[in-house]
Amino acid sequence: MGHALEDCAVKKSPLQKEIRQRRAFDSPQVEALLNILRTQSVLMGPLSVLFKEYGLSQPLYNILRILRGAAPEGLCVQEIAARMIAREPDTTRLLDRLEALGFAQRERSKQDRRVVRVSITQAGLEILGALEEPLQRVHQELLGHLTDADLASISRLMAKARQPHMS
Repeated sequence: MGHALEDCAVKKSPLQKEIRQRRAFDSPQVEALLNILRTQSVLMGPLSVLFKEYGLSQPLYNILRILRGAAPEGLCVQEIAARMIAREPDTTRLLDRLEALGFAQRERSKQDRRVVRVSITQAGLEILGALEEPLQRVHQELLGHLTDADLASISRLMAKARQPHMS
């Protein structure tokens, strides 16, 4: 009976309520990290559904955007991997998939046969173009309730959290 009164007396954080956690988090760091992970999961849901409609995943979409930014020269696999939003252990496998879909192509360097450059194809550019409007709608649905100042604060704090861990 004492526990029920205790639970009512302690104000729970929004995350505690969402995940139905009864006790306090071990530290503010644990709660903040779990908030980041929970938010990532909630926000990625609609994005994953949209990408799936186009036969893509978030990592494949990310690579296509990277390749579009590097067009027409393309990039080597290591450079693509370094530019990814989320680190993927097997960028080569992802590139195999994009190539099979006709969205990317590989070309071996004539100067150094060990170097393979990957570039986006016309079909890759077209699928990115087709995604622009629906993706803007999803972004608006997910974060349109926040002010520009809120969004700038989130971006600033996320960069600050990552900064000591970037190599």
